[in-house]
Amino acid sequence: MSTTIFPTTVLVKDNIDLTDKEKQIFDRLLQVLRHFNLQTQLRVAGGWVRDKVRVLSVCFHENGVFIAVKIFYLFLYFLYIAIDNMMGQEFCGKVNDYLSSTGEEAQGVGVIQCNPDQSKHLETARMRLFDVWIDFVNLRSEDYSENSRIPTMRFGTAEEDAYRRDLTINSLFYNINTNSVEDFTGRGIADLKSGKIVTPLPPKETFLDDPLRVLRAIRFGARFGFTLDDELKKAASDDDVKAAIADKISRERIGHEIDLMVSGDQPVKAISYISDLLLFWVVFRFPPVVDPPIPQGCESCDRICVAYLDAAWDLMQLIGCSTFNDEQRRLTFYAALFLPFRNTIYRDNKSKKVPVVNYIFRNSLKLKASDAETVINVHNATKKFISLIPFITSDNEDIQIAEVDWGREILDVPVASKLRILAGLLLREIKDFWRVALLVSMFLYPTNIDVTTDSSDEQFKLEKRAESFKMIENAITELGLEKVWEMKPLVNGKEIMSVLQLKTGGPLVKEWQQKLLEWQLAHPSGTTEECLDWMKQNHSKRARVE
Repeated sequence: MSTTIFPTTVLVKDNIDLTDKEKQIFDRLLQVLRHFNLQTQLRVAGGWVRDKVRVLSVCFHENGVFIAVKIFYLFLYFLYIAIDNMMGQEFCGKVNDYLSSTGEEAQGVGVIQCNPDQSKHLETARMRLFDVWIDFVNLRSEDYSENSRIPTMRFGTAEEDAYRRDLTINSLFYNINTNSVEDFTGRGIADLKSGKIVTPLPPKETFLDDPLRVLRAIRFGARFGFTLDDELKKAASDDDVKAAIADKISRERIGHEIDLMVSGDQPVKAISYISDLLLFWVVFRFPPVVDPPIPQGCESCDRICVAYLDAAWDLMQLIGCSTFNDEQRRLTFYAALFLPFRNTIYRDNKSKKVPVVNYIFRNSLKLKASDAETVINVHNATKKFISLIPFITSDNEDIQIAEVDWGREILDVPVASKLRILAGLLLREIKDFWRVALLVSMFLYPTNIDVTTDSSDEQFKLEKRAESFKMIENAITELGLEKVWEMKPLVNGKEIMSVLQLKTGGPLVKEWQQKLLEWQLAHPSGTTEECLDWMKQNHSKRARVE
């Protein structure tokens, strides 16, 4: 089967085609208005409007047949509806009163209180209609104080509400009453068509009011492949705006936006924007003192980080994205982005040495502790992978496994068995993220290749890395180590204590558990009896020596 894919095009329409489900919901809301004779205007806001007027058109030939496919960005998971003359909770009450009058079951109403740290500046009422969640909130206007990103709210007009939004492409409304798209800024549809990221009001004013909008502008610019407006870029790089980002936005909100970027379809473009706009060290804040020292604001450092991220993206495309699940893909990009800091540490409040990557995740971005642990484990695993790669990829049986601190003395067995032990132990440490560690290792073996070099053979180097990845992945599979971390021990703790004639466990039992695990890795077909015999023989030898 021969398939040729042509470049994706974007169609922007001035009207919206509703699905049957959407018509059903909107008709029900209009029935509520008519039943109570309400002079209320209902407007759908947010990404639903933007993505309904912006349609992807993908064209391709398959076996000589031309096919065109239109793809909508957003499926109907929820709707966000702005009301012009009442609070959301009050309108939900009207909806339930109408349902009761027609003999239908009233729906539960949830009220989401104001939570500025989560960008919830107004009370929101939520209910479910026809299996779709709908948020109801009143139109508003915002007044910001000098030292806070939390605005003072009041009822506003639809035009005021549109202008107080972050971007023109996000300021569109769909008026349910009139079945029409409303573009109060006069730029929303035009900027969607031309592919521009622009703020409704002057960008510096917009960003100082709410600095989170800088990161949102970057995220949407990367997501859609849109161009950031020149004035917007100038404002985003302004020292006052950078200070506002650092001082007025919670680290949780910064981390949330960054995580959406890294998890999205264009992580390299997003982080490149952050670097180009001189925001890297504002976003990825370091502790005051690190070892080795890294000059704060060092542009070459953040360019190297972005270059590693770019290389990881390209390598993953060559290897095949389907090799990694979404979580592995996300943490691969974090591991690559922070790879230059893998050996950088700081001292916590107990003077304990801690990887600076831990600080970035847990303090600068306020992401999950498990994210920090996984990326640090990936970085540590690269050292061990690098010691195994030459043996795995070489046909020379005399080659020795490079020296690396594995934290223990490994059993004295033939080299091939030793390889299986070491690879097995490594995979048991890193578990499902071993392919992530292997991919990242490709950039450190055999030497630290300058991934920023713009040489003509960079694509060749990338292809060789992909070949090496596949070779090592296949070797690990052939060794039967896939899911080795799920391998059950042949001998349990009680049996070990019986051989050692111990009444309680302790360090000696733990030591033998490790030795027996290594024996089991070296003898994948070994039985429990053989494992116990080996232990008894070696324990007897050790007793005689002592």
